[in-house]
Amino acid sequence: MKFNVLIIGGGAAGMSCALILGSAIQKNVVSNKNVGIIMHQKASHLNSALLNNALGVVPGTSGKQILEEGVLHLEEQYPEIEQIDKEKVKEIIQLDEGFRVVTNKNSYETEIVVIATGYNSPFRIEGLENEVIPHKKAKVSKERIQLKNKDHLVKPGIYVAGSLAGWRSQFAIACGSGASVATDILSLWTGEHTKVHDKVL
Repeated sequence: MKFNVLIIGGGAAGMSCALILGSAIQKNVVSNKNVGIIMHQKASHLNSALLNNALGVVPGTSGKQILEEGVLHLEEQYPEIEQIDKEKVKEIIQLDEGFRVVTNKNSYETEIVVIATGYNSPFRIEGLENEVIPHKKAKVSKERIQLKNKDHLVKPGIYVAGSLAGWRSQFAIACGSGASVATDILSLWTGEHTKVHDKVL
């Protein structure tokens, strides 16, 4: 299967990126774009989180609930986004045009990759070993990692979002990082600064 964008990681950053891209496709901000998200969530720190300090989230909401509801939200609101379940990415291979993303079950081609898998060490996706550095905003004793990037861009065609981009592990920050990557991709596609809003009529 071929994608214009393939997001790796179904946590806060990955799903936020997918939601913004889904909204843009549905509103015809862009057209003829195929977006997928590999939904592997077992490593997401949200699984053990309890949210009391995130704007718009009811205090006491569990991170696990947000993950479960996020999957349904994406599925119901933006069915154009292809959700890929029960697969884990093993390798990213650069092609003459775009990339091949190899999982434990399949292989996909894509023009753009967004990596939003969290900042746990070791980093287990082959092909980006030279981009891994110690996390700049985490305790050294935690041995967290990030990918080298400039404003989320690792290199042409590869973006990183969330804590793996060097941001602190906060739900609101991860969501904003994923949304930022999505609007950068939209701006690339449209050739001008682009964002997507919903408005009350």
